[in-house]
Amino acid sequence: MHATLPLLLETDFPAIRRDQLETLQVNLGYQCNQSCLHCHVNAGPRRTEVMSADSVDAIIRFLADSPVCTLDLTGGAPELNPAFRRLVSAARALDITVIDRCNLTILLEPGQLGTDRFLAENQVKIVASLPCYIKDNVDAQRGDGTFDGSIEALRRLNHLGYGKASSGLELDLVYNPQGPVLPPPQPALEKDYRQHLESHYGIHFNKLRTLTNMPIKRFGSTLVSQGRFADYMELLRSTHQESNLAGVMCRTLLSVDWQGYLYDCDFNQMLGMPLQLDGHRRPHISGINAAEFANAAIQVADHCYGCTAGQGSSCGGALDT
Repeated sequence: MHATLPLLLETDFPAIRRDQLETLQVNLGYQCNQSCLHCHVNAGPRRTEVMSADSVDAIIRFLADSPVCTLDLTGGAPELNPAFRRLVSAARALDITVIDRCNLTILLEPGQLGTDRFLAENQVKIVASLPCYIKDNVDAQRGDGTFDGSIEALRRLNHLGYGKASSGLELDLVYNPQGPVLPPPQPALEKDYRQHLESHYGIHFNKLRTLTNMPIKRFGSTLVSQGRFADYMELLRSTHQESNLAGVMCRTLLSVDWQGYLYDCDFNQMLGMPLQLDGHRRPHISGINAAEFANAAIQVADHCYGCTAGQGSSCGGALDT
């Protein structure tokens, strides 16, 4: 795999600083039942990295003593971590909103019986990957059979009440482009998703989130192999919108890797760019408090243009809709 960090470090991306901490985003490990082409984590079935029980305990202690109001769980497939349910239950007991970034097909895997019901009982928000509403496109990006499995999982979630306005159970879908292009406007694409999924499969969801593909890990390496990396970076830089800087997720989010180390965002985590704090060489969730992050400088590089290009992109979807 081609390393992209050396191609990104020299940057003129604007300097930005942290605001009030609101979200703790935790990567519970790189194990996954899928190996998606756009995956910036390079997750897959052969990955063995899984967050330990001790690190999960440290996260629970941090949540209890911080202003964090949202716990955002990601991976790989976060549900594969043995401590997934314990962490969810602890956060909900603290009245913290929990987001599960679910690839949908994990809910059909052996050993995951009842996970969907557990999520519903704990009112966990589900942010589910579905990079297109056309079967062939999804299977090309995520593997044969993925689309049919995703539809089956969505039907199960709908049956539990997810995606229905009266239930309070939120189900958002995530779109990623298949290649080195920006996502189309989020509102128009959401309308297309909703119409197609309802009319063809009877599927309901709350919101579509469009995410820009980051030029790192598996996707970035593919661009380098194809000789398209420089062109993609030029697209991101040329469509940068200064107004998007106010809404980038790193201002209010703290990213934790599977070992408990801290980063400004999930993308910096994957590039090995640790959060910079005075007095901490490599900050760990077990050795810091939330007050230390106030107005701290954010580590930036050229990949940050992926969050400010066009309509903008964050874990919550487009910034300018």
